[in-house]
Amino acid sequence: MLEVKDLRVKFHTRDRYAVDGVSFTLRKGETLGLVGESGSGKSVTAMSIAGLLPRNECEYSGSILLEGEELLHAPRERMRQLQGKDMGVVFQEPMSAMDPLMKVGRQVEEALELHTKLSRGERRARALEAMALAELDRPAEICEKYPHELSGGMLQRAMIAAAIVTRPKLLLLDEPTTALDVTVQAQIVALLRRLNRELGISMLFISHDLSVVRRLCARAAVMCRGRLVEQGETEEIFRRPRAEYTRRLIAAIPTWRGEGEG
Repeated sequence: MLEVKDLRVKFHTRDRYAVDGVSFTLRKGETLGLVGESGSGKSVTAMSIAGLLPRNECEYSGSILLEGEELLHAPRERMRQLQGKDMGVVFQEPMSAMDPLMKVGRQVEEALELHTKLSRGERRARALEAMALAELDRPAEICEKYPHELSGGMLQRAMIAAAIVTRPKLLLLDEPTTALDVTVQAQIVALLRRLNRELGISMLFISHDLSVVRRLCARAAVMCRGRLVEQGETEEIFRRPRAEYTRRLIAAIPTWRGEGEG
């Protein structure tokens, strides 16, 4: 469904490639985790797929195919047609991603306004449905609120609702749980698993946290300094990591210590 081939991105202000020869595939209905520390190139890879790469600020080459259609070199106009319709994006900080002066319901409806000919009433009905799917209680009330009136977890659910309202083929999730507390993080991961199962949306989940990827993604790809150092079934990577960098990531995952333990 999604195929990234030999992707290379180098910003004019940097000496080395941000992404250096990355290749991977994402099958229909699959969840793939792209894991690495800050600066590993995972977010630049996601930006390249989403059409958000600032092309005038970098050199780029390779190929990104969505159901056989080339995205990396596609005209901006074509990418705008795909963004929000065939591809949904959920960012790390919903408060900065959402318009503080626009009610939440209108923002959830926005992709429908851009990409469909639905009436205002039909758009609102679809938005309410998407918000319910994102497990937002009393969606009709939340539609009339502004972003600052919602908690971080509720805002992230609203962002997910906005991303799935058009039933896209691909959902790109860039560190969507990082800013949330552990309890809400677990709820969002469970929500994404359910949406993947029920809607069949392919998901590329970007994270620095391999333990979160383990709970959500069937496969994982590990990035370090712009390159993929390992990819495969997530459980297999945990059980038998091949790359030293992957072993360090796994070793860095906090383990629970009960009271009284040293």
